[in-house]
Amino acid sequence: MAYVAGDTILDDEYQTFVASSSDPYGYNHFAGTGAGQYGLGQTHLVEVTPNATTITAAQWNALMTGIDNIANHTNDSMTARTAVVTGDTIAIKSAVAADLATLAASVAGGCVNATALSAGSELQSSQSSTRYAGSHTVEHTVTFANGNNLRFFFNAGGKIRIDPSCVTGIDGLKDDVFNDLTTVAIGNLDLGAHATTRSGSGETLTTNGLANGFHNLTTSYTTLIKLTSDNSGYTSNTLEIQAKLDAAVGTATVITIKMIAVDADNDDTYTAGNTDGVPANPNEAPRMTLALIEVYPTNGEGLSANIQSSSNAEVSNTAS
Repeated sequence: MAYVAGDTILDDEYQTFVASSSDPYGYNHFAGTGAGQYGLGQTHLVEVTPNATTITAAQWNALMTGIDNIANHTNDSMTARTAVVTGDTIAIKSAVAADLATLAASVAGGCVNATALSAGSELQSSQSSTRYAGSHTVEHTVTFANGNNLRFFFNAGGKIRIDPSCVTGIDGLKDDVFNDLTTVAIGNLDLGAHATTRSGSGETLTTNGLANGFHNLTTSYTTLIKLTSDNSGYTSNTLEIQAKLDAAVGTATVITIKMIAVDADNDDTYTAGNTDGVPANPNEAPRMTLALIEVYPTNGEGLSANIQSSSNAEVSNTAS
């Protein structure tokens, strides 16, 4: 039923507000465990028994407090309400259902307006052990305690920040090529719930997978972005970032990030008598680095606790 100001709430309608797992979604589904894109890992509100005749002031106030807490995290505007006390007739002073729908949509969208996020220290950083003249591939995993925690992390606005770079000052023009592809063109690549964003710009966008986020990933690698150098003479050199899960969303506990740098172009080489001030081997690409940073949802604006990963590791790091 549709409520208007002054109506008395019914027990079955309160139960819908709290526990519905289908549209219109209840508080426990989008704020509690939920499923898929719904769920933030917050404590479930107590459900009422069938045919209960009374909704207590404590039950109603718990729902209102929960709504306000999630709204603080999502930065959604809710209808102003006052608390009730024992003996009051609980009346709908405004559209509770509409506010719940707003919050459910924000959670399903990955809480894109959340600001209670913190960029922690590097989870993992790997650098190629040598310069190379072919390719460099590195893979990192980020592991969560269970499949729900992984979902909660992204649903609440968390991101895995992918930060590629290279060691410059060694390899001549190829320094510029791979510095442009990493620090300049990609910058920070943030993998979120439903999309990926980059802070950098430039170079040739060969594969645009930025519309993919955590909820789009499978057990096979998905390319988030592939850039090709636009530097004259080096237009076969590329940098690619991929991601995958170890199982389907909901079961997956591990997300893997992969960086592939390909050096397919050669510099001019120099012979004796013409080596002053030039790299000893200009055909080699600079040493590459892949760093991952966890931008995690904090408890600063409504959530009961920070939502973070449990471990991370380097899976591979090969240059040839």
